[in-house]
Amino acid sequence: MIRIFNHYVSKMAFLLLLLELGILLSATILAGELLPPRHHHPGHVGGRYLTSIAFTVVILFSMSALGMYQHTLRAGVRSTLIRLIPSFALGFLLMHALIMLRPDMYMGRASIGLVFAIGATGVTLTRIILVRSAASSFIGPRLLFVGGGPLARDCIAQVAARTGAHPSRVVGCVQVEGEEVCVPEEMMLAQGEPLLDMARRHGVTEIVVALANRRGGQFPVHQLLECALRGMRVIDAATFFEREASQIRIDSLQPSYLIYGGGFDQSFWRAFVKRAFDLAASLVILICALPVMLLAALAIWFQDGGPVFYSQERVGRDGRAFRVLKFRSMRIDAEAAGTPTWAAQNDPRVTRVGRIIRALRIDELPQILNVLRGEMSFVGPRPERAYFVEQLAAHVPYYEIRHRIKPGITGLAQVRYHYGASVDDAIKKLQYDLYYVKNNSLFLDMLILIDTVRVVLSGNGAR
Repeated sequence: MIRIFNHYVSKMAFLLLLLELGILLSATILAGELLPPRHHHPGHVGGRYLTSIAFTVVILFSMSALGMYQHTLRAGVRSTLIRLIPSFALGFLLMHALIMLRPDMYMGRASIGLVFAIGATGVTLTRIILVRSAASSFIGPRLLFVGGGPLARDCIAQVAARTGAHPSRVVGCVQVEGEEVCVPEEMMLAQGEPLLDMARRHGVTEIVVALANRRGGQFPVHQLLECALRGMRVIDAATFFEREASQIRIDSLQPSYLIYGGGFDQSFWRAFVKRAFDLAASLVILICALPVMLLAALAIWFQDGGPVFYSQERVGRDGRAFRVLKFRSMRIDAEAAGTPTWAAQNDPRVTRVGRIIRALRIDELPQILNVLRGEMSFVGPRPERAYFVEQLAAHVPYYEIRHRIKPGITGLAQVRYHYGASVDDAIKKLQYDLYYVKNNSLFLDMLILIDTVRVVLSGNGAR
């Protein structure tokens, strides 16, 4: 993993992006040389390069929006083509929309077909080569865990969940006296040799300290220090989960990690950039989505004649209350008893129109007005109701940290985890929110927006 603007990105995904960037740019330039347009447009040379850049950006965006750069993706030829065909189809539609705005970008029907053929072939071959190379056991990182308890078990499960090209490989675990063993017995390494010698013998590239309690006299602090001084990378479980899962795990979190771990940028420059991004993204999406919003409003009104919008008090930055605006997706008497209730799977209170607009996230679009008023950001933790906030803050450690920034229409927890409908779900989503609060940046906001498109297109997570 590499860190870009405080966010961890897979090395292989980044390499794949660079390779495909070059392939798609070359495909457009090559097609323009082999099949030049019959009719010359003024400024055609500049238009050709503009077309190359636009085509590359559009295709990369389409592939990202359909999950082709997800770190869990490890696909063969068939699976790659299944994702690649709709990605290029979406790119084709977006390119035609751009050509309508800039006719000088039109290369001719034959050239466009050649561009897509070369680009699709190059992308497919590149991914096949990377998948084949993933079979090489010496390429992926080799991890050694100090500890064999619940935390080590969760770390190993996280490694198993990452099935992308060149995944990490677990060499084994070193038991610490007094700790309960929760990992399979075959993963426990034999004791009796120094930790550094053991790591070198197994070709370990990184040691992860997966111990919930480090205060006992059995904690191998001197051996770990020796490993670090000899050039072996040593990290703790909190850093491991932050890097591998984009989470700050509550069960492995020490207050010192939040104090000394960096991040939590609240500078004037970050606030200025985020506000400018919020305004630009909100206005663009509001203009583009206006026809859809009008159709949704008519459908809601025709269904039962009730109000189109639904206003509800939520908790915002620094605990300040505000009223969030959404399209109504439930019956008018959804909470007739007066007690706030978590949304459930196949919730009977949701109307027929409500199920559709929830699946497509159309019900969230009126919150753009909250963003324009400065009550919300476009990207941030999901705003919760005060009733649930009081319950969660009383039982969940560090819950109030998520209120140090403005809530968002979309966020890391929304695109990485399904719809939260319980305290346990709230804890899991909080771990993503803490990561975002600590590492938020314009770069991460852009990645979350692309992931949001993927979630909307797939319909995942709605209730």
